[in-house]
Amino acid sequence: MANPEQWKKIKEIVGEALEREPRERAFFLEEACAQDESLRAEVESLLSASEKSAGLSEPAFAGQPFDTDAHGFKSIGPYRLIRKLGEGGMGQVWLAEQTAPVRRQVALKLIRAGVYDKAILERFQSERQALAMMDHPVIAKVFDPGSTAEGQPYLVMEYVPGPPIIEYCDQKKMKIRERLGLFTQACEGVQHAHQKAIIHRDLKPANILVVEIDGKPMPRIIDFGLAKAVTPSLEGQSLFTRSGSFLGTPGYMSPEQTDPGKGVDTRTDVYSLGVVLYVLLTGALPFEGKPKRPLDETLRQLREEDPPRPSTKVSAEHAAERSAEPMQLASELRGDLDWITMKAIDRDRSRRYGSPAELAADIQHYLRNEPILARPASKGYRLRKYVRRHRIIVTASAVIAGLLITSALVQAVELRRTTRERNRANRITEFMTSMFKVSDPSEARGTTITAREILDKASNDIQTGLANDPQLQAQMMGTMAEVYINLGLYSRAQSLLERAVDIASRDRGPTNREPLRYSRSLAWVLKQEGHFADSEKLLRRNLEIQRRAFGPADPDTLNTMEHLSETLVQEGRLDESESLAKQVLVIQRGVLGSDHRDTLTTMANLGGTLLQEGKLDEAERLLRETLARQRRILGPESLGTLSTTDNLATTLTQMKRYDEAEQLFLAVVRTDLRVLGPDHPETSLANYNLACLNAHLNRPEETLDYLRAAVGHGMSAQQELSIESDPDLKSLLGNPRFDAIVADIHRRHPTSQNAK
Repeated sequence: MANPEQWKKIKEIVGEALEREPRERAFFLEEACAQDESLRAEVESLLSASEKSAGLSEPAFAGQPFDTDAHGFKSIGPYRLIRKLGEGGMGQVWLAEQTAPVRRQVALKLIRAGVYDKAILERFQSERQALAMMDHPVIAKVFDPGSTAEGQPYLVMEYVPGPPIIEYCDQKKMKIRERLGLFTQACEGVQHAHQKAIIHRDLKPANILVVEIDGKPMPRIIDFGLAKAVTPSLEGQSLFTRSGSFLGTPGYMSPEQTDPGKGVDTRTDVYSLGVVLYVLLTGALPFEGKPKRPLDETLRQLREEDPPRPSTKVSAEHAAERSAEPMQLASELRGDLDWITMKAIDRDRSRRYGSPAELAADIQHYLRNEPILARPASKGYRLRKYVRRHRIIVTASAVIAGLLITSALVQAVELRRTTRERNRANRITEFMTSMFKVSDPSEARGTTITAREILDKASNDIQTGLANDPQLQAQMMGTMAEVYINLGLYSRAQSLLERAVDIASRDRGPTNREPLRYSRSLAWVLKQEGHFADSEKLLRRNLEIQRRAFGPADPDTLNTMEHLSETLVQEGRLDESESLAKQVLVIQRGVLGSDHRDTLTTMANLGGTLLQEGKLDEAERLLRETLARQRRILGPESLGTLSTTDNLATTLTQMKRYDEAEQLFLAVVRTDLRVLGPDHPETSLANYNLACLNAHLNRPEETLDYLRAAVGHGMSAQQELSIESDPDLKSLLGNPRFDAIVADIHRRHPTSQNAK
């Protein structure tokens, strides 16, 4: 049996647990009971007994506090009960109809009588006093505090029929500026409570409801059940709640609420308002914890870690609820709104806004394009704000000043620009002239000149032809390399890209986007040529620089991660590749959208990885979704669409759905031949896949026809040398046509064969 001291502690914990919603009690009990299993068992037993006796008509409400009117409705005094709105530790809240002296709907909060000790009664009295002290349109009004004949207290308040503020804004797809206007009204209500020396301590969306008055939204703050007075109340009584454990709602409570020794002040409500603002802007809480994460880890994170900036938590779904595109929303949040929100939820309350009024004022500064207090005000920042605030005046002044200044400077600027552009144009003209000189009859000597020969001559001459303009030289090399890549001539592309990386790095610095993009293309070429380790090393170097310079969600950073995922597949590290690709895909869908080219590339390559892992059902679903989007956005003849079609056909082959696979392979081969030509690597791959499919169907002649079309027409040496050991083609060993194809491979790759 519990001793008096332990029994007192049990009663305190039970009283405070009853004041919480049932879903919040487990979190509270873990903290309050710590590791004392016997204490927790006793508390849970009493809570269970309380729940079984809950209900307005149950005996736990001593003396049946309600009457029955002539129509059989339950009533308390002049209030007829309509339906129960909710139930908490102190009792129940009912929607009721007041019949006299006026007729209106109200919310009636009835305390449960005879429960444990005086703590709940004192808390209820505190709430009644707190509400009675306040008179503000944003705070739900108290109409009639009273007691039943049996002495059970009740509180009659304004009934607020609207949804929580987040739900309302999302339903209306309110834009960011509209949400901020509604939020500042809520701040004004909390500020009024603070002026009456009342801290709410449990501000969250569920306690900030929204109603429409004359078609305009108006917030209403409810539930001051955890309110705390910062000065003594009348008659020497105190509204202070007991110390010794935290009060509040996980996710919205401030760090100091988890530490009983620190106490709370007005900045505690500022923190909770900051979290509400964070969710209004992003649709997500600052800390999105794991559902079953230990309590001590949750509290440690709250006290020791800083959450990510709102602009980094944007997703496509939540952007749509704010009538914006993901990139547009991230841009709108980046900067001032990031600064305001992070100041409001700073772990150190000395760095937070001192009051809700300060928070609201800074938001108003933002809405009026004025400098905000949360951000260090540089001269450039103040100037930009001034320009936005006085657009018309600044624009008119700029036009007048521009006319005056332009007349004096235009000739000098034009002369300098014209000279610079003429010099660059001359360099390009000279280079292009020498590039096409090979087609001059005196140079060609009667031989037909192909575009490939012109391209080869240009790539050889570019080193000297544009030596005086390294930036243009690197750009031309990168462009020519892309042409070679599209032609499937990877070795020529490699040498150009290596030089482009070197020149651009010296001219613009190694952390500039341009050399990093050339470097990523070079890594892709190395992968296509089978140099997987070199490709991975180059990509990881790029990724380290890009994450540091541009951030983890930058499109260039994501592109490099996607390329690295492809290389890991070639190295046989399929688990790593799948994990990395899924990570990239989540960010791309949130930042770029599901129809962006980069997102589609990641989806297609992830589908190929799943195929190689043998996750055929998952691969088929993803590849079909990707293919539908690619056909709509990129067109049926794009390289990406054709590659995805080929992967889907390969998946269907492994699923033994040969007829479907064959139709897709044939469509790819026909399109490849028309668009890319017979010597492109993609055409060779499609022919090779058709050969393997026909081998499965026991069609040796068709198999050899497609194999002949693949070998010697764009396949790498590594791919060709693996044909002899391909299990799909083992049935052809000894066939004269197959032996001739293998002999042809050995003649063209004698060095590789000897090494083998």
